[in-house]
Amino acid sequence: MARVNPAEIARDTTRFMANIDLHSHTTCSDGELSPAELMARAVEKGVTTLAITDHDTVDAFHDLPEVPSILRLVPGIEFSTTWNTTGIHVLGLDIDPASRAITEGVAFQSGARERRAGEIGRRLEKQGIENAFEGASRYALGGQVGRPHFARHLVETGRVDSMEAAFKRYLGDGKAGDVRESWASLAQVVTWIRDAGGIAVLAHPLAYKLTRTKLKRLLNDFIDAGGEGMEVVSGQQNEQQTRSLGQLCREMGLLGSCGSDFHAPGQGWKELGAVAPLPERVVPVWERFRQSPG
Repeated sequence: MARVNPAEIARDTTRFMANIDLHSHTTCSDGELSPAELMARAVEKGVTTLAITDHDTVDAFHDLPEVPSILRLVPGIEFSTTWNTTGIHVLGLDIDPASRAITEGVAFQSGARERRAGEIGRRLEKQGIENAFEGASRYALGGQVGRPHFARHLVETGRVDSMEAAFKRYLGDGKAGDVRESWASLAQVVTWIRDAGGIAVLAHPLAYKLTRTKLKRLLNDFIDAGGEGMEVVSGQQNEQQTRSLGQLCREMGLLGSCGSDFHAPGQGWKELGAVAPLPERVVPVWERFRQSPG
């Protein structure tokens, strides 16, 4: 498996920055492209360094197809957890996907996801949506069943006319399909990542809709747990948001990361490689990645 060479990237941050995407998903969780298709699209979009970070699984790295020679692949994962009842996501970057820690973490989270998907299906059934779990499972292709799979089922059956509408009406915060599963604790997921040799990064901090004060509290707890980085750039966001997160990243002494959070073609705001450069004086997380073997 190809690994990132931080020494080469660090020599010319400006050149490589626009081509680094450290947050993407495949069919192994809730993405629409297989690992091979994702890597091919990354090459097509000019990405030179890609992290596959599926939700609570590293299945993409099992029997991984050959990595294109012009692409550096970073093994990763996106763990789900909660902080003060708020659901948050933590990226594990540059991990060893075969490590005992990741195997333990994936097994724990897999059980939680199965229970969560079953409960979402039952709740949607009460909303008059028949065979909700079975319908969502068809889109999971044998992998984990997540909310996007339920959303696709809702669109296919005509209950809503778009994925966005599915979340707004049935699956978003406070809706019938908003199931708060008992994920592993924040401290536990960070420990799994660190024990796997990786770097824990708080994903898309703006998605949690926290005030600046609460976000700082979250980051303090994250740092206390061993977290080391924050996603300063997540998909398409405005310059003011990027500058603000960059300043916060520097204030908290965190490493900065960037990623599209790519799930599927056609979502232009989350297209592979379509991320802005990190703000000045933000230390890139990839400077801490391990050297390529050999």
